[in-house]
Amino acid sequence: MGGPGDPPEGTPEGAPGGGEDEYRSVVFDESFVRAARLQEFSAQERMADHAPAVRRRPALRRGLSRQALILVLLIAVAFGTAIYMGVRHPYTTPTAQQPAEPLRMTVIPLSPQGRVPGAADAEFLYAHSPAAQFGIGGEGIPLPAARRTAHFSDSQLVAALSTAKDYIVESSLYPAVLTGGQIRPARVLVDPDQLDQFDQSFEHPTADGRHEPTGWLVRFDPSRVQLADRKIRVQATLEATEVDSATLEVTADGTFVYALRATGTAGSGDKAQVSLFTVRRELHFRFDRDDLRMHQAQLVVSYLQAGPLSCAEDSVTHLHPLLAGQTAKEGGPAGTDPFATDSATALCGSLAAGAQPKV
Repeated sequence: MGGPGDPPEGTPEGAPGGGEDEYRSVVFDESFVRAARLQEFSAQERMADHAPAVRRRPALRRGLSRQALILVLLIAVAFGTAIYMGVRHPYTTPTAQQPAEPLRMTVIPLSPQGRVPGAADAEFLYAHSPAAQFGIGGEGIPLPAARRTAHFSDSQLVAALSTAKDYIVESSLYPAVLTGGQIRPARVLVDPDQLDQFDQSFEHPTADGRHEPTGWLVRFDPSRVQLADRKIRVQATLEATEVDSATLEVTADGTFVYALRATGTAGSGDKAQVSLFTVRRELHFRFDRDDLRMHQAQLVVSYLQAGPLSCAEDSVTHLHPLLAGQTAKEGGPAGTDPFATDSATALCGSLAAGAQPKV
C-alpha cells in the first residue's frame, strides 16, 4: 500500500522513485514569483464579494543604470554647449586665406647741407640732438593698449602688435643685422608667401621698388662703418586696425638714431669721431589668422628716409652714411626733416639742418 505522499495507485513503472524528483523541473524560486504578472489574492481578500481569484501586478520599473544615466546627461550637456557656442560665438568663420602681396618699398637718401657734425662721445651728440628724449632700443617701441575688434580678440591684437615690434627690433636694432650681414633674424618673421621676394632681394638686389635689401632692413657696410654705441635711440608708434573679418593691419612709424664711426678707428683723433645717422622708417604689416598663429607677418609697405647720405651713393644693398666731417658730393631738393611727420616726395632729399646735433 502506498504512503500518504504517493499516488493512489503507487508510483508508475519507470518513474523516478522519489516524489521530489518528479516536480523538480517546475519549482520556482522567489525572484520568479515576485516577477509574475499575476498574483493570487489572500484568503481574507477573496472573502469580498465577487473578488477575482487573482489580480494583475503592475509591471516592474526597469530604469536606466546609473552609468547609463550619467552618459546620457553628458551627451546632452555637450550637445547643448555646441549649439550655444555656434549661436553665441563672437567670431565668424574665417574666409579663405589670400596669398600675401609683394612688398612695395621706397628708400630715400637725405643729403646734408654741409659738413656732418661729430664729437668724441656718442652721449654728447645724443644730448644735443632731437633724439635726446628718445628711448633706448626696444623701450622706444611701446605696445599700445589692445582692444578687441569685431572679429579679433584682445590676444590676437597683442600677437599682431608683438610680431610687428619683433620684426622692427630684429631688422632695425639687432647689431648682427646692422653691421654683421645677417638676415635670418628678420627672415624668420616674414610670411612664407613673401620669402621668395625676400631671398631674391638679397641674392639679386635691384632698385625696382621690390628687391632692395634696405627696404627689408637697416644695414650698413661693415667694411666702412661700425656702431660707436649699441644704445640706439628710438621713438616709434604702433597702431592696429581690422581690415576685414580675416585680416589685421599694423602700421609702424619710427625714427631710429645710430651713433657711427669709421671701421677700425676706435681710439683717439679726428678719424675716431662719432656722428649720428637718422633713419625714419614707416612699415605696414598685414596679418591673417595663420600669421597670428605662426608669429609671422606680411610686409605690405616699407618707406624709409635716411641721412646723412650722398645722393650719389647706391643705397640699394647697404646704407653708406656720411661720417663726421664729411660732405655730400651732390645736393638734393628742398630740405626734408626725418623727425617731422610729413613724408618726403623726392627720390633724394636734403637733410634739414635741425635734424643734426648742435655741436
